[in-house]
Amino acid sequence: MIEFEGVSKKYDDELLTLSDIHFKIEPGEFVVFVGHSGAGKTTLTKLLLREEKPTNGKISFESVDLGELSSKDLTAYRQRVGTIFQDFRLLPNKTAYENIAFAMQSLGKDDDEILRDVPNVLGLVDLAERMHHFPHQMSGGEKQRLAIARAIINQPEVIIADEPIASLDPINSEDVLQMLKKINDLGTTVILTTHDRDVGEKIGKRIIMIEKGKIIKDTKVKKTKA
Repeated sequence: MIEFEGVSKKYDDELLTLSDIHFKIEPGEFVVFVGHSGAGKTTLTKLLLREEKPTNGKISFESVDLGELSSKDLTAYRQRVGTIFQDFRLLPNKTAYENIAFAMQSLGKDDDEILRDVPNVLGLVDLAERMHHFPHQMSGGEKQRLAIARAIINQPEVIIADEPIASLDPINSEDVLQMLKKINDLGTTVILTTHDRDVGEKIGKRIIMIEKGKIIKDTKVKKTKA
Protein backbone atom coordinates (compact mmCIF):
# COMPACT_ATOMS: atom_id res chain seq x y z
CA MET A 1 0.00 0.00 0.00
CA ILE A 2 1.09 3.55 -0.77
CA GLU A 3 -0.02 6.27 1.61
CA PHE A 4 0.32 10.05 1.69
CA GLU A 5 -0.35 11.49 5.14
CA GLY A 6 -0.67 15.26 5.31
CA VAL A 7 1.93 15.76 2.58
CA SER A 8 2.90 19.27 1.53
CA LYS A 9 5.72 20.39 -0.74
CA LYS A 10 7.19 23.86 -1.04
CA TYR A 11 10.16 24.94 -3.14
CA ASP A 12 12.20 27.77 -1.60
CA ASP A 13 9.95 30.80 -1.06
CA GLU A 14 7.34 29.79 -3.60
CA LEU A 15 3.75 28.94 -2.81
CA LEU A 16 2.95 25.39 -1.79
CA THR A 17 3.08 23.05 -4.82
CA LEU A 18 1.17 20.41 -2.85
CA SER A 19 -0.83 21.18 0.27
CA ASP A 20 -1.99 18.71 2.93
CA ILE A 21 -2.40 15.72 0.59
CA HIS A 22 -4.01 12.56 2.00
CA PHE A 23 -4.70 9.34 0.10
CA LYS A 24 -4.11 5.59 0.14
CA ILE A 25 -3.51 3.35 -2.88
CA GLU A 26 -4.15 -0.33 -2.32
CA PRO A 27 -2.10 -3.03 -4.08
CA GLY A 28 -3.50 -3.71 -7.54
CA GLU A 29 -5.39 -0.43 -7.90
CA PHE A 30 -5.37 1.70 -11.05
CA VAL A 31 -5.43 5.36 -10.00
CA VAL A 32 -5.60 8.30 -12.39
CA PHE A 33 -4.45 11.68 -11.07
CA VAL A 34 -6.06 14.44 -13.13
CA GLY A 35 -5.08 18.09 -13.12
CA HIS A 36 -4.13 21.01 -15.32
CA SER A 37 -0.51 22.02 -15.89
CA GLY A 38 0.86 23.36 -12.62
CA ALA A 39 -1.68 21.51 -10.48
CA GLY A 40 1.06 19.49 -8.75
CA LYS A 41 1.10 16.22 -10.72
CA THR A 42 4.82 16.32 -11.55
CA THR A 43 5.69 17.07 -7.94
CA LEU A 44 3.51 14.16 -6.88
CA THR A 45 5.42 11.86 -9.24
CA LYS A 46 8.79 13.06 -7.93
CA LEU A 47 7.65 12.40 -4.37
CA LEU A 48 6.46 8.90 -5.28
CA LEU A 49 9.87 8.16 -6.82
CA ARG A 50 11.63 9.75 -3.82
CA GLU A 51 13.36 12.19 -6.15
CA GLU A 52 12.03 14.80 -3.74
CA LYS A 53 11.09 14.71 -0.07
CA PRO A 54 7.96 16.36 1.30
CA THR A 55 8.28 19.63 3.20
CA ASN A 56 5.69 18.29 5.63
CA GLY A 57 3.92 15.00 6.10
CA LYS A 58 4.82 11.39 5.43
CA ILE A 59 4.86 9.12 2.37
CA SER A 60 4.97 5.39 3.02
CA PHE A 61 5.21 2.24 0.92
CA GLU A 62 4.10 -0.90 2.71
CA SER A 63 4.22 1.07 5.98
CA VAL A 64 7.86 2.10 5.40
CA ASP A 65 8.54 5.86 5.45
CA LEU A 66 10.18 6.73 2.10
CA GLY A 67 11.83 9.73 3.69
CA GLU A 68 13.80 7.48 6.03
CA LEU A 69 15.20 5.10 3.40
CA SER A 70 18.94 4.64 3.22
CA SER A 71 20.64 4.84 -0.20
CA LYS A 72 20.66 1.05 -0.39
CA ASP A 73 17.01 0.74 0.57
CA LEU A 74 16.06 3.54 -1.83
CA THR A 75 17.68 1.63 -4.69
CA ALA A 76 15.75 -1.49 -3.69
CA TYR A 77 12.50 0.52 -3.56
CA ARG A 78 13.02 1.97 -7.03
CA GLN A 79 13.59 -1.52 -8.38
CA ARG A 80 10.04 -2.31 -7.34
CA VAL A 81 8.67 0.66 -9.27
CA GLY A 82 8.57 0.99 -13.07
CA THR A 83 8.32 4.49 -14.55
CA ILE A 84 6.92 5.71 -17.88
CA PHE A 85 7.51 9.34 -18.88
CA GLN A 86 5.85 11.66 -21.38
CA ASP A 87 9.21 12.29 -23.08
CA PHE A 88 10.04 8.54 -23.17
CA ARG A 89 13.61 8.96 -21.82
CA LEU A 90 14.96 6.24 -24.07
CA LEU A 91 18.67 5.86 -24.72
CA PRO A 92 19.05 7.34 -28.23
CA ASN A 93 22.17 5.39 -29.17
CA LYS A 94 20.69 2.01 -28.27
CA THR A 95 18.19 -0.09 -30.19
CA ALA A 96 14.84 -1.14 -28.78
CA TYR A 97 16.38 -4.45 -27.73
CA GLU A 98 19.39 -2.72 -26.15
CA ASN A 99 17.23 -0.20 -24.25
CA ILE A 100 15.41 -3.02 -22.49
CA ALA A 101 18.52 -5.16 -22.06
CA PHE A 102 20.21 -2.21 -20.35
CA ALA A 103 17.36 -2.01 -17.82
CA MET A 104 17.87 -5.71 -17.04
CA GLN A 105 21.65 -5.43 -16.86
CA SER A 106 21.33 -2.63 -14.32
CA LEU A 107 19.69 -5.16 -11.98
CA GLY A 108 22.34 -7.79 -12.62
CA LYS A 109 20.28 -10.05 -14.89
CA ASP A 110 22.39 -12.55 -16.82
CA ASP A 111 22.69 -12.94 -20.60
CA ASP A 112 20.38 -15.95 -20.74
CA GLU A 113 17.58 -14.04 -19.01
CA ILE A 114 18.07 -11.09 -21.33
CA LEU A 115 18.03 -13.23 -24.46
CA ARG A 116 14.84 -14.92 -23.27
CA ASP A 117 12.89 -12.02 -21.82
CA VAL A 118 13.61 -9.06 -24.10
CA PRO A 119 12.03 -10.57 -27.26
CA ASN A 120 9.06 -11.70 -25.18
CA VAL A 121 8.33 -8.26 -23.75
CA LEU A 122 8.81 -6.59 -27.14
CA GLY A 123 6.25 -9.03 -28.52
CA LEU A 124 3.81 -8.08 -25.77
CA VAL A 125 3.90 -4.43 -26.87
CA ASP A 126 3.80 -5.26 -30.59
CA LEU A 127 7.38 -4.20 -31.26
CA ALA A 128 8.97 -7.53 -32.17
CA GLU A 129 9.62 -6.34 -35.71
CA ARG A 130 11.19 -3.10 -34.43
CA MET A 131 13.63 -4.86 -32.11
CA HIS A 132 16.75 -3.56 -33.86
CA HIS A 133 15.48 -0.05 -34.58
CA PHE A 134 16.78 3.02 -32.76
CA PRO A 135 14.36 5.47 -31.09
CA HIS A 136 14.78 8.05 -33.88
CA GLN A 137 13.50 5.42 -36.33
CA MET A 138 10.28 4.92 -34.35
CA SER A 139 6.99 6.81 -34.12
CA GLY A 140 5.81 8.45 -30.90
CA GLY A 141 3.44 5.57 -30.20
CA GLU A 142 6.19 3.02 -30.74
CA LYS A 143 8.53 4.92 -28.44
CA GLN A 144 5.92 4.95 -25.70
CA ARG A 145 5.24 1.24 -26.12
CA LEU A 146 8.99 0.66 -25.85
CA ALA A 147 9.01 2.75 -22.67
CA ILE A 148 6.23 0.53 -21.30
CA ALA A 149 8.21 -2.59 -22.17
CA ARG A 150 11.24 -1.19 -20.37
CA ALA A 151 9.11 -0.31 -17.33
CA ILE A 152 7.64 -3.81 -16.98
CA ILE A 153 10.65 -5.96 -17.92
CA ASN A 154 11.79 -6.37 -14.32
CA GLN A 155 8.25 -7.14 -13.11
CA PRO A 156 7.72 -4.16 -10.79
CA GLU A 157 4.92 -4.08 -8.27
CA VAL A 158 4.00 -0.49 -9.18
CA ILE A 159 3.97 1.37 -12.50
CA ILE A 160 4.03 5.18 -12.42
CA ALA A 161 3.03 6.68 -15.78
CA ASP A 162 3.61 10.44 -15.87
CA GLU A 163 1.51 11.99 -18.68
CA PRO A 164 2.21 8.97 -20.93
CA ILE A 165 -0.30 9.96 -23.63
CA ALA A 166 0.09 13.74 -23.66
CA SER A 167 2.08 13.81 -26.90
CA LEU A 168 0.26 10.96 -28.68
CA ASP A 169 -2.57 10.93 -31.20
CA PRO A 170 -5.94 9.41 -30.15
CA ILE A 171 -5.24 5.96 -31.65
CA ASN A 172 -1.84 5.59 -29.99
CA SER A 173 -3.23 7.04 -26.76
CA GLU A 174 -5.91 4.36 -26.69
CA ASP A 175 -3.31 1.65 -27.36
CA VAL A 176 -1.17 2.84 -24.46
CA LEU A 177 -4.14 3.04 -22.09
CA GLN A 178 -5.23 -0.48 -22.99
CA MET A 179 -1.71 -1.80 -22.39
CA LEU A 180 -1.64 -0.16 -18.98
CA LYS A 181 -5.05 -1.63 -18.18
CA LYS A 182 -3.81 -5.11 -19.12
CA ILE A 183 -0.77 -4.64 -16.88
CA ASN A 184 -3.11 -3.66 -14.06
CA ASP A 185 -5.39 -6.63 -14.74
CA LEU A 186 -2.38 -8.87 -14.09
CA GLY A 187 -2.09 -7.41 -10.59
CA THR A 188 0.35 -4.51 -10.95
CA THR A 189 -0.57 -1.23 -9.27
CA VAL A 190 -0.77 1.54 -11.88
CA ILE A 191 -0.58 5.25 -11.08
CA LEU A 192 -1.18 7.52 -14.06
CA THR A 193 -1.10 11.32 -14.25
CA THR A 194 -2.88 13.24 -16.98
CA HIS A 195 -4.52 16.57 -17.78
CA ASP A 196 -7.32 14.72 -19.60
CA ARG A 197 -10.24 14.16 -17.27
CA ASP A 198 -11.82 11.71 -19.74
CA VAL A 199 -9.04 9.14 -19.24
CA GLY A 200 -10.39 7.80 -15.96
CA GLU A 201 -13.84 7.28 -17.43
CA LYS A 202 -12.34 5.52 -20.47
CA ILE A 203 -10.61 2.88 -18.39
CA GLY A 204 -13.16 2.78 -15.58
CA LYS A 205 -10.91 3.22 -12.58
CA ARG A 206 -10.30 5.55 -9.63
CA ILE A 207 -9.86 9.25 -10.37
CA ILE A 208 -8.18 11.73 -8.01
CA MET A 209 -8.48 15.33 -9.17
CA ILE A 210 -5.84 17.86 -8.17
CA GLU A 211 -6.24 21.61 -8.40
CA LYS A 212 -3.71 24.17 -7.16
CA GLY A 213 -1.89 21.53 -5.14
CA LYS A 214 -4.95 20.16 -3.37
CA ILE A 215 -7.12 17.09 -3.88
CA ILE A 216 -10.60 18.28 -4.75
CA LYS A 217 -12.19 14.97 -5.70
CA ASP A 218 -11.49 11.24 -5.23
CA THR A 219 -13.93 8.90 -6.91
CA LYS A 220 -14.15 5.42 -8.36
CA VAL A 221 -15.91 5.19 -11.70
CA LYS A 222 -17.34 2.38 -13.75
CA LYS A 223 -16.63 2.16 -17.43
CA THR A 224 -19.78 2.67 -19.44
CA LYS A 225 -20.68 -0.32 -21.59
CA ALA A 226 -21.04 0.32 -25.29
